[in-house]
Amino acid sequence: MIAELARDLKREAERANQRRLLVLAGDRDRGIDAAYDAIEALDVDEETVSIVSTREGFRFERLAPRDADELLGRTREVVVLDCHDRFVPNALGRVAGAVDGGGLLVLSTPPLDEWPDRRDGFDESLAVPPFALADVTGRFRGRLVGTIRTHPGVAVVDLDATGPGATGTGIAIERDGLTGSPPSSSRSPPGRPATATFPETVYGSCLTADQSRAVRVLESLSTSGSAVVVESDRGRGKSSAAGLAAGALALAGHDVLVTAPAFRNAAEVFARAREVVDGVATDPDGDRTIETSGGGRVRFAPPAVAAELPDEPDCAIVDEAAALPVRLLEGFLDAPAAAFCTTVHGYEGAGRGFSVRFRDRLAASDFAVRDVRLDEPIRYARDDPVESWVARALLLDARPAVPEAVAGTTVGDVDYRALSPDELLANETLLGEAFGLLVAAHYRTEPNDLARLLDAPNLLARALVAGDRVVAVALCAREGGLDPGTRARMYEGERVRGNMVPDVLTSQLRDESAAEPRGLRTVRIAVHHAVRGRGLGSRLLERVHDEFAEEVDYFSVGFGATPRLLRFWRRAGYRSVHLSTTRNDASGEHSAVMLRPDGEAGRTLLDRHAVALRGRERDALSDAHRDVDADVVRGVLAACPASTAVDLTYHEWRAVVAASFGPGMYDVAPGAFRDLAIAALVGEGAEGDGEDGGLDDREERLLVRKVLQGRPWEAVAEELGYVSTASCMRALGAAVEPLVERYGTDLALAERDRFVD
Repeated sequence: MIAELARDLKREAERANQRRLLVLAGDRDRGIDAAYDAIEALDVDEETVSIVSTREGFRFERLAPRDADELLGRTREVVVLDCHDRFVPNALGRVAGAVDGGGLLVLSTPPLDEWPDRRDGFDESLAVPPFALADVTGRFRGRLVGTIRTHPGVAVVDLDATGPGATGTGIAIERDGLTGSPPSSSRSPPGRPATATFPETVYGSCLTADQSRAVRVLESLSTSGSAVVVESDRGRGKSSAAGLAAGALALAGHDVLVTAPAFRNAAEVFARAREVVDGVATDPDGDRTIETSGGGRVRFAPPAVAAELPDEPDCAIVDEAAALPVRLLEGFLDAPAAAFCTTVHGYEGAGRGFSVRFRDRLAASDFAVRDVRLDEPIRYARDDPVESWVARALLLDARPAVPEAVAGTTVGDVDYRALSPDELLANETLLGEAFGLLVAAHYRTEPNDLARLLDAPNLLARALVAGDRVVAVALCAREGGLDPGTRARMYEGERVRGNMVPDVLTSQLRDESAAEPRGLRTVRIAVHHAVRGRGLGSRLLERVHDEFAEEVDYFSVGFGATPRLLRFWRRAGYRSVHLSTTRNDASGEHSAVMLRPDGEAGRTLLDRHAVALRGRERDALSDAHRDVDADVVRGVLAACPASTAVDLTYHEWRAVVAASFGPGMYDVAPGAFRDLAIAALVGEGAEGDGEDGGLDDREERLLVRKVLQGRPWEAVAEELGYVSTASCMRALGAAVEPLVERYGTDLALAERDRFVD
């Protein structure tokens, strides 16, 4: 029965050049056996089959759910996803995209009626202290089951069936998944554009007009100063287009550097490039370098190496760019020319760091940027039911409300609204708009977050709505309030899920009591792009603060620190307690943690960590934070409410006064200058405008770069635009003068008077 159904599905999928989904619901062992029966009935090459499971011992390629991203950029005839022990929504999104046209995606699941009520390893990750596994709900899987039972192209086999329709082996076909789709029509070759410079054979290898257009745009990589962004959903041929362009560029004598999360993700690029240069190229480095007789080449380097642009390539091609950290992507801004190929609606790898964070930096670069999008599928036909099912089940195509529906909305037009999981589950439009806002605004939003939104007991969502349209949304997490035993284990190094701020303060900053107060952390906040800059984000936070003021001791947030975000959170009443020593892989930025106290316990927590941050940064800025952006440092310190008191010895004051008002030198007492700089930059006296004895922006940056980060005079002078090193030195002396006036003791002021007329 299963073998026959699998053959029928495969035949229809091949005829329509689409994919089909086969769900094997029931006992796990029976599900795996049934998946084997289906595979064997299809007579496919075992090398084109992958199984994603926590189990081992399969004769096919096996990947753990956490390693499902290894299928990115690859094509398979059959992929089996074992959903029993640990069903991870991210893994479903990744494996589905690897199935080629004419192929099958197979899910081995618990009985569908029981699945929403079962708890597995992924649910355990949602049961964050102080909540228990019993507090986790099954709404996400309930919704998923609903899509399985109603979406076209989805076959369902009940492996534990009893009653009508069941065979003697307890198997019943609940849905056959056959759609009667007509045979796919053959495509007409798109042809070579009249203005193209690449050879005819390159365009003859293009399968769609979209792909031909992408190759034509990629021709610009032969010119320095050009950048191309190629976007598409999975299966549109963006990697093939990049490979065809890479081969053509190599034939023309260019050195093309290719990178991707792993070489297997770039295999299609190299396969197509090799087709273009066939007969005039050698592979001196196995399959990772292609050299042409004309001196050109296509070569692969891992991302961390490629970002350094080894051997000065003529251009760089980054495939699956959204799966790379922004920090690495920035390295390619120094290439003569660059192309970035990225998947949309897939939450690939690190999520949406490329579109949310990197696109702004690319736009601000010296590159002339051209965009091209591929919409027509290549690996399967349009209207593929598996593609639309995955998009529906995981909300991969979730989008905010159309701009026209919310344009003109102001703070006075909105209502504050709690978005309960049950309400979201019952209203697909509301769910799609709220989740779409999170997707559009944040680089980390992924399918797992949809499950968290619906099922995690520590999360809550709040929104501002204009009529029935979501214009702003905040996702918040309850943290802290942990018992002494949990706090002790956290202090001793045990990771406690879902308590990010207490964990940082306890395990990293060594405060065992930090997890006792109750906090509410803003995990995500997003405002519709059509109404940004109108105070809606601030209004949403105000309402959240009002609602939970009696329930928590403090509010908190953690984010990749930028000057703009630091100003936003500071204006909202949040204050700095931590800046990470390393950059976040996804954002490429150092992460800041900020608190807004609401009660005595919260104020006490903030006070002691503000003092600790002040002392820590005095030394860290010349060590781990030596390369942090000066304006980020200014923003972090300005939001630190620690004391600005300065305690210098008389000898140190004499050295400072002499260097600022007299003939002295900064190098005599750098530690004293550092204490003064920290005092000037923390708290309410920071980020002055140069009036009333305050420092202007450039003077504050000078204190950060030279005094706190210890950079060479020449580098500081060049960065800050001083005409010479000597003028930079004089500027530092002038910047310290008002600090002597502000913090100097009577003895220090008397010393000053010796140099002042």
